[in-house]
Amino acid sequence: MKVFSIVLIVAGILMLFSNSFSFTTKEKVVDAGPIQISADKQRDVTWPTYAGGIVVAAGVIMLVVTQKKK
Repeated sequence: MKVFSIVLIVAGILMLFSNSFSFTTKEKVVDAGPIQISADKQRDVTWPTYAGGIVVAAGVIMLVVTQKKK
């Protein structure tokens, strides 16, 4: 649980500094027997800036709760 909360904190900090990331996928355009044509499509994943703050807060809360249980 402690490791997961630290991962949440790090991910939340990264989300605060960058509000999106993109990646490329390959999709088949034509699949007609032996002939196959594929295209690369770029995908974007975005989130609001406050989402990073929420993730950091959740990680801190989880870290505090796991420390108090000991």
